[in-house]
Amino acid sequence: MRNSWLLVASTLVVLVALAHSYLGERYILTRLFRRADLPHLFGSDVFTKRTLRFAWHLTSIAWVGAAVLLWVLARGDAIGGIRVVSATFFVTALVTALVTAAGSRGRHLAWPVFLAIALAAWP
Repeated sequence: MRNSWLLVASTLVVLVALAHSYLGERYILTRLFRRADLPHLFGSDVFTKRTLRFAWHLTSIAWVGAAVLLWVLARGDAIGGIRVVSATFFVTALVTALVTAAGSRGRHLAWPVFLAIALAAWP
């Protein structure tokens, strides 16, 4: 049994995630990074800029994960849904770990935690 409103919600969440990343990059982050007064961590503002950028986009990744969960709820398949929910958490946490590790070049301490979350959620 499908719930059309949950499918609408899922679609809207994906659109919000895409808009969040695109508009944030275009209108907020690029303008913010032009400022000369950003904090200097590890000797320059490069780490600060990378951290702000990947943290901004991680929000969009989390929203896409939420959209998948809404889609699972809309399907109404409880047995298959458990595996899909677990797989959704696995993929979302793994992508978060990879983006955090790459964006910070391994310096941000969140990536091992998200990797542990991904492994713990392995379907």
